[in-house]
Formats: sequence, C-alpha cells, structure tokens
Amino acid sequence: MEKQSYQLVTERLVLRAWRESDAGILYEYARNPEIGPAAGWPPHTSVEDSQNVIRTIFSAPETYAVVLKSTGESVGSIGIMSGEASHVSGIREDEAEIGYWIGRPYWGQGLIPEAVRCLLHRCFENLGMAAVWCCHYDGNTKSRRVMDKCGFRFHHTEEGNVSPLGDVRTEHFLRLTKEEWEANIVSHKE
Repeated sequence: MEKQSYQLVTERLVLRAWRESDAGILYEYARNPEIGPAAGWPPHTSVEDSQNVIRTIFSAPETYAVVLKSTGESVGSIGIMSGEASHVSGIREDEAEIGYWIGRPYWGQGLIPEAVRCLLHRCFENLGMAAVWCCHYDGNTKSRRVMDKCGFRFHHTEEGNVSPLGDVRTEHFLRLTKEEWEANIVSHKE
C-alpha cells in the first residue's frame, strides 16, 4: 500500500495523513495512561516523543489522523495494516487489519465506529480486500464495542501473546468478510 496523499471524509470526521504540527495535540491525548496501554503501547512522554511517533509509526501507508470537522483538531488515529505490518498471524494477501484509538474526551460519541466504517469501505471497495481483521486485548471492552457496532464477528482467541509493552496478554481476533460487510450495508438500507 502506498502513502496516502488524500483524505477521507465522513459526516463528522476528516481522516488525513498525520502532520508534524499535530505533535502537541497528539501528546495531549496519547499521554493519557487509559489510552495506549489498553492497546499495548506506552503513553507518550513528551511532544518530541509524539513527533517521533508521527515521523515513524504514523508515517506508514494508510495511517490517518482522526480529525474533527467542526474544530480541525486531531483527536485520534486509525490505520489499515496488511502483510507484515499486521500482527494477525497468517493474514492473507487479500486481508487487512484495522487499528484505532481516540482521545479520552471523545469516548462514547461514535466517532471511531464512524471512522472504522469509512476504512471498511476503503478496504473493500478501493483496496480489493476479501476480509478485514480487528483485535483487542482482554479487558478492552470499549474497543470490542466498536468492533461489534461495525459488524465484526469473533474468530478466535490467542493466549500468551506478548504485547509491545512486553507483558503477556490474551488477545481476541474478530473478522469481517466482504460478503458480511455487503450484507450489513443492505440490511441497514432496508
């Protein structure tokens, strides 16, 4: 997948490439210990740390800042990972994984499900994916709710996985096929 030079737009959001100028606001949200550790990454420690994340991790293809249309503020991140970038073992070439997080003040507003639905459309309609995966660590019920709202179905659980933080966790894997996604769209239009 190539680095996106465009943006995706939903009802309330703009999904666009991260900019180094986003480092300050990224730090404000990503330093919260309720955010990163639930997803397996450490809280950001400084604006410079956030800037480094933008230059390295968030510069990956198909990685987007979740920006509120109403304010222009970056409030989270979402991305599509495939191949070796995905941490789903045995992921096929025609499958991808979506990962996401959003700042604490925006929890419970349906913004991430809106962003995930946008990326599902991109995966299935533009990138030719046959299935999309999402996964969450045991206890991350907020992330699981997003997956349920977006039509993902439980696939399997892996115990004893080492997170990027170095601790051992149980991880749950959910999957949505293109056929299931298309059926969900049809049922929501009726």
